[in-house]
Amino acid sequence: MRIHYLQHVPFETPELILDWAAMRGHSVRSTLLYQQQQQLPKAEEYDLLVVMGGPMGTKDEAEFPFLIQEKRCIAEAVAAGKRVLGICLGAQLIAESLGGHVYRNEHKEIGWHPLQLTAEGGSHPLFSHFPASFTAFHWHGDTFTLPPQATWIASSDGCAHQAFTVGNRVVGLQFHLESTPASICELAEQCEKDITPGAYVQTKDELLISSPYASHCQELLFMLLDKLEQEN
Repeated sequence: MRIHYLQHVPFETPELILDWAAMRGHSVRSTLLYQQQQQLPKAEEYDLLVVMGGPMGTKDEAEFPFLIQEKRCIAEAVAAGKRVLGICLGAQLIAESLGGHVYRNEHKEIGWHPLQLTAEGGSHPLFSHFPASFTAFHWHGDTFTLPPQATWIASSDGCAHQAFTVGNRVVGLQFHLESTPASICELAEQCEKDITPGAYVQTKDELLISSPYASHCQELLFMLLDKLEQEN
């Protein structure tokens, strides 16, 4: 399978997604949008498009003009029937590209927080291996309305729309399953100003303690990617 990922900043990389791709023997290419020197891929050039996170918002097009073309690229990928996975900002970009609305959430979520599957999420073929409740890593202040024809997959106490699908090939995750202890440490260094007191904001020391959850997140991610790969 040919994988192409879109990366917005140097410190938010695919991490465990690259480990999965290497284990499965898939080819990987990338567009580093922050370098502003690479063309966005055409739909026929990949089988899975992965859209990573970033500190900017979906509407920050004046400062980050690549967002305009990126949203067009995502919409074209969905229209072409490609597999698409968006994480955090990536999920927001998918939602907006397909007719949803991105806006400031009531709460910031930073750190390790529990999520719950919806009834539809528990029966969805891509998420049937997920437990009814699980803990994952979060770092976001925005949220989104579900785009038309989307299935609501998961929620948390701090943010209702945590995951959605459109059909069986398009997945948006507001949370992070791909993070490693090293990538979380780098994110905490780069975006430390975001760690302000809040009901769902952990301290820097708390969010760096990932050992109880990281291996489970990897298992969930790898099985999700396996199921996404198998979708015809």
